[in-house]
Formats: sequence, C-alpha cells, structure tokens
Amino acid sequence: MESRVDPPPTRPARTSRRRSDRGAAPPPGALPSAARSGPLSHAVVRTTRLHRAVAGHLLRPSGLYPSQELLMMHLWENGPQPQLELVRLLGAEPSTVTRMVKRLEQGGFVRRSPSPTDGRAMTVEATTASQGLRRQVENAWQELEQTTFDGFTDAERETLAALLRKAEDNLTRALNAWA
Repeated sequence: MESRVDPPPTRPARTSRRRSDRGAAPPPGALPSAARSGPLSHAVVRTTRLHRAVAGHLLRPSGLYPSQELLMMHLWENGPQPQLELVRLLGAEPSTVTRMVKRLEQGGFVRRSPSPTDGRAMTVEATTASQGLRRQVENAWQELEQTTFDGFTDAERETLAALLRKAEDNLTRALNAWA
C-alpha cells in the first residue's frame, strides 16, 4: 500500500504594511466603536505609543530602551537611590524595574549594592561609565521634543503642558483613591 503525504497547507500571502503606514493615526471617524465614549483617551493612547516608538528609535544608538533613560536621568540628577524609589518614580511594577536595573547593570551603566540601612533593600547608582550616555540621552530627548511638537507655537506648547499636567493630576488622584 502506497502512503501518500499531503503537502503542507499553504498560507495566504502576507500583505506587508509599508513602513510609513505603521503607527499612522486612523482617519477621522475611524475610531473603534468601543472607544467612541473616550475619544481623548484613545488619542492619548495612540500618541503615547507613537512617542515611545520614536523615543526607542532615537535612543537605540545609546543602547538604551525607552524608560531606561528616565531611570538614568533620575540617578544622574539625584545620585544613588533605593530601588523602591525608582519603582515609585517610574510608576512601574517592581519586577519591571528589577529587570531594567539588571540590564543596565549588565551594560555597566548602574551598580547595585545592599542598602546601608535595610539589608533587604538595594541601592542603585549610576556608574562613571554611564556619564558618557548622558549627552546622547539629552540629544535624543531634544530631538524627540522637536519631532513631537514641530509646528506648535510657544503658546500651544504651554497650553498643552498645562492640560497634560491637569490630566496627570486627575489620574494620580484616581490611583491614590483606589490604593
């Protein structure tokens, strides 16, 4: 009896999106129906995603990923910090900050040591080697700011900053009330 082997099923050809199409905002009116009750929240989410992607692109030459530069900025500015303070500052889960610190430590950018006051806690500090990144991070953030707000007037920038602070305050109050 002859055995017959069926060829593997074929997949439909993938349609690739052009690089310029990725991340493009949907056309007006293309808001998902579930988001129609929150169009501003939807816009904030889309903008945040794009901002993070551009930040990642600009930080890539430094070897940092988005959010790692925020941690480094804090250490450069304030010196050694308890790891729990970095968790609070970044508003991230402790496990996320632990992974971030381990990666930065492997890269030689931070050093961890036991806290002198609490043997269970770790203190994180920027290394001398990380100082070479500082200028790269500052340049990346300057370009990110220019790219993000190109065409905005000074008045529009000030208004947006005030509105975002107000939204941040509202969200912070909500989180604190739920805690």
